Amino acid sequence: MIRLLIVDDHAVVRSGLSMLLGAKPNIKVVGEASEGNEAIEKAEELEPNVILMDLSMPHGKDGLTATTEIKKMFPKIAILILTMHDDEEYLFRVIQAGASGYILKSAPHDELVSAIESVSTGQAYLYPSATKKLMTEYLEKLKQGDNNDIYEHLSDREKEVLALIVKGYSNKEIAEQLVISVKTVETHKSNLMEKLKLKTRPELVKYAVKKGLLNYEL
Repeated sequence: MIRLLIVDDHAVVRSGLSMLLGAKPNIKVVGEASEGNEAIEKAEELEPNVILMDLSMPHGKDGLTATTEIKKMFPKIAILILTMHDDEEYLFRVIQAGASGYILKSAPHDELVSAIESVSTGQAYLYPSATKKLMTEYLEKLKQGDNNDIYEHLSDREKEVLALIVKGYSNKEIAEQLVISVKTVETHKSNLMEKLKLKTRPELVKYAVKKGLLNYEL
């Protein structure tokens, strides 16, 4: 039996969802809440295993904040976000907050029930267009190259050269510091640019700063 808590700022929506979902033999609606603070209180009091959470609630705590707090307090509760926003920004923020799923209010009733059943068993649920957005983002990162992973495959010498570049050393100074030739420094630098898919020294410096290499110890 799925113990469901419904959170939405509109009483009519809560009532309709409660009637619809409560009629399912495997779902028991244990309570309702009109905003995030009440949702947190009800989550502790009623011990649901799934919360259907509205994202936008102007009065009180919003759904995103409530989701983050509930997941910290009760990590085993699955939270399914129900929203009208078909927006990539909301999608990624919801995932970061720890929600198990994201479904639009315009979705068919059967799809909503399936989504609740999915998250109740520990699975994640995303409506089809959201899945496409995530895949597009993932493929775009692959196309651009994941520099964070590539860094771990640089040689120790390449990491040393990169750290000295970001600290402002010239090729000659790097050569003196590492007791190697200037030509060798230039070779390491060229290899770095190719591996990290960067084209200019400023790009290399920007990347190294993001990696926190100003404090890199030789």
